[in-house]
Amino acid sequence: MAPAQEKTNLVLGTATPGGGFPLYGDAFVGAVTAADPGLAIEPRNTKGSAENIPLLEAGKLDLGLVQGEAAYEALSGIGRPKAPLKIVTAMYSSPGMFVVRGDSPVRRIADLKGQPVAFGARGSGLVILSRYVLDGLGLDQDKDFQAIYLERAGDGPAMVADGRAAALWGAGVGWPGFQKVAEAGGRFVAPTEEEAARIRAKHAFLKPLSIPAGSYPGQSEPIRSVGSWSFVMARPDLPEETGYRLARALHKAEPDLARRLPQAAETSSANTAAAAPDPSLLQPGVARYLREIGALK
Repeated sequence: MAPAQEKTNLVLGTATPGGGFPLYGDAFVGAVTAADPGLAIEPRNTKGSAENIPLLEAGKLDLGLVQGEAAYEALSGIGRPKAPLKIVTAMYSSPGMFVVRGDSPVRRIADLKGQPVAFGARGSGLVILSRYVLDGLGLDQDKDFQAIYLERAGDGPAMVADGRAAALWGAGVGWPGFQKVAEAGGRFVAPTEEEAARIRAKHAFLKPLSIPAGSYPGQSEPIRSVGSWSFVMARPDLPEETGYRLARALHKAEPDLARRLPQAAETSSANTAAAAPDPSLLQPGVARYLREIGALK
């Protein structure tokens, strides 16, 4: 083991300001460095998952936040060579859905056809999630909607508020865009049970996920949708001992992470072991630690 006092400097790629990844990145850095002060992690704003993956491959980031569908495509080699990246931890589950103004006539996803919809920052993995969800319903994101791609994730709520966008796409608990629109009286539009079944029949890697009641202002009922787990991923050659220290610090930091950010309560050793598509995709030091504590067989 590397001694705890030995400084290991790491760079963590997050996403554009105003989205969920920078919030998570700050909580992650704070909790991990409190648990192991020898891990010095610098969070860095990027364009999101689509940029974090090649930066990790090139060794220009040590760690990067990657949304579930982007991770799935990269690790599976869909539309590109397989990425030799490794999973450090599962972050949180991301059920995808739209949010609209409270006075919007939109009740179902089909009601948004032909309308301007903000799908998020172009480099965000949320854009990939929306493509899969809509494709499962026989819809094309760019042809069936007036698709808006944001320069900054934080610009979306204002566009819904002033009518430039009929809806904003996003995912998960604690997502800043959802919070802002919900605070202004917005409501959520998610796939129906029948639509979710259609989506999963075509894209089986998507999982049934839900947002608990009371997660957002005015949301009195749970919202069921589909989505996947986002991950903290590591560059291919991150040393095994560094992965081990990260896994150990994250395990120790689980209560602290949950205090810092509600959605980070899902960041746990147990969820990491369960959410990894295959144990071989875990960073070797992470896998060793998870086996030591009995989370991974």
